[in-house]
Amino acid sequence: MRSRTLAATAAVLLSIPVTATHAAPEPAWRPIDAANTLVIETSKGRVIVELYPLVAPNAVAQVETLARQHFYDGLTFFRVVDGFMDQTGDPLNSGKGASSLPNLKGEFDFKFAPGAAAGVSDALDLPGASLGFVGTLPIAGQPAAMAALTVDGKVRGLGLFCAGVMGMARAQDPDTANSQFFLMRNEHQDLDGKYTPVGRVVVGLDAVRAIKAGEPVPDPQDRMVSVKILADMPEGARPKLLVEDTSSEAFKAKVAATRAAKPDAFDPCAIPIAVRVS
Repeated sequence: MRSRTLAATAAVLLSIPVTATHAAPEPAWRPIDAANTLVIETSKGRVIVELYPLVAPNAVAQVETLARQHFYDGLTFFRVVDGFMDQTGDPLNSGKGASSLPNLKGEFDFKFAPGAAAGVSDALDLPGASLGFVGTLPIAGQPAAMAALTVDGKVRGLGLFCAGVMGMARAQDPDTANSQFFLMRNEHQDLDGKYTPVGRVVVGLDAVRAIKAGEPVPDPQDRMVSVKILADMPEGARPKLLVEDTSSEAFKAKVAATRAAKPDAFDPCAIPIAVRVS
């Protein structure tokens, strides 16, 4: 995996030396947000994606609406690039289809009030840049101190396209996302700030990487058998998940230890986020 420079928004993250060492403590846990979690049953296994309305409220709402309409059930992964991503969500299974809902404006960055209470953890807040997390999604953004200089007390953040991130597919026009989305097999920072990230896989990245590849994918294509909102599933059928809390002091210590170990090749995408499933 190549190291991430975050040149556009957080180059300083790699330029400030770190000499302290930290022992990684036991994780602190939080319940998954069942109201904003997709359970995708694929022909290669179950994939669970936590969605983040803070980052892309309109895209998340549209995906959830389509899931509740059973729009995604049976659709194939029609374009799959090994080492890159799996694309799906097209009723024509060709890359040219969409739902009857309106197209979405690009949500390539977002505004937030710094602090865990607002849904964003500042894992590293440094002069000139900040690395944080929204749930399991790494973000790069403006430093928290800049909030004092803005009218609304907010700063801008950018979701990073790490392995497992779910993003909205679109045409060349940035405001053409509709129903199609892709699941990242590996990180690709070329997408940062150019596509809308909506969530991240918390369970099933192995299934994402097992989807049959091709441009287009030869028949038979793998498919989404069903797509449901976790909160809509019967209580007895719901997977019970706890996710490592990225706003906890334990996680911040893990980030510091990871960066201390490899200060010249620090990559937020490479920080593992633990999940417990029962």
